Amino acid sequence: MAGKRANQADIAEKLGVSVSTVSRALANEIGISEAVRRDVQRVARMLGYKSKHAPAVGSVDKRAVALVPLGGAMGSLASFYYDIVEGMRSQAAEAGIALDVRLVNEDSVTLDFINKQVDKSDASGVILAGIDPSDELVRWSQETDIAVVLANGADPKMRMSTVSPANFYGAYMATERLIAAGHRKILHYTFRHRPTIRQRQRGFEAAIADHPEVEGTLVYSNEFNTKALLERLMAGEYDVTALFCWNDGVAVSMVETLYAPDSPLPPNFSLIGFDDLPIAGMASPRLSTIRVDREAIGRGAIRLLAQRLDGELAVHHLQIGVSMVEGETVFSA
Repeated sequence: MAGKRANQADIAEKLGVSVSTVSRALANEIGISEAVRRDVQRVARMLGYKSKHAPAVGSVDKRAVALVPLGGAMGSLASFYYDIVEGMRSQAAEAGIALDVRLVNEDSVTLDFINKQVDKSDASGVILAGIDPSDELVRWSQETDIAVVLANGADPKMRMSTVSPANFYGAYMATERLIAAGHRKILHYTFRHRPTIRQRQRGFEAAIADHPEVEGTLVYSNEFNTKALLERLMAGEYDVTALFCWNDGVAVSMVETLYAPDSPLPPNFSLIGFDDLPIAGMASPRLSTIRVDREAIGRGAIRLLAQRLDGELAVHHLQIGVSMVEGETVFSA
């Protein structure tokens, strides 16, 4: 089409490769062969591909390594972290940052391990995706020139720049949705571990506190696993008519039992998850949940990292807005 600006999809179509491959080649990311990298950059020049934010193709001089938890990338959160990585890759190409993405065992992410990854990638920046930093790592980052940004993470002490969903407000929104449907006894099933998840608990508690007529109950998965919680619900040990789960994986695993024809729960029993993962749309009935823009988390992490690499010293905490997905599991009480 005349006048149309060439984009990465045009390059991919010309070469018969994926847009992701083009993005990674333009970002000079490790893992792309030199032959493919040269072809992508040649076609990019031929088509007149230009980015509004990046330097000219081939002039990348900033390198970063992104560490992604292997458990999250392979388990129920696989699509969550896949989308974050895609967002990071596309923004890195725009920003002229060569990004090396590595799947790692979270338990192995020690300071020595990170040092080795930085040396191996010749990186001047690190993104920790869903990995909470140790105090030792924070001190190391402050004492060196290595910029560290948390993606889908939080630093309550405000020592590192972070990007996360609006966890507090998303949980507040979910709880308010149940209250608006008439529910007055609501259980929040949560996980006592990460600061990001604690923000979801606080959002739930804040919504309950704003409605004196509503009673909120907290149950931690560290104390009762999903099977135990379901057994207690079915046995009537919790006098509640609605359940808000801290993520979709947990919520979807309960759908079949909660909405079985012989379930002893009231027919208007309501359920809300968090994240809007693909499995939420596969559930029957379709899970009501809070949508998180995962790619925006990845893009935001790269933007903050680019600022740090350009000399920005102020710590930034970026929250990505969320929205309600109505689904089919919220009923009027």
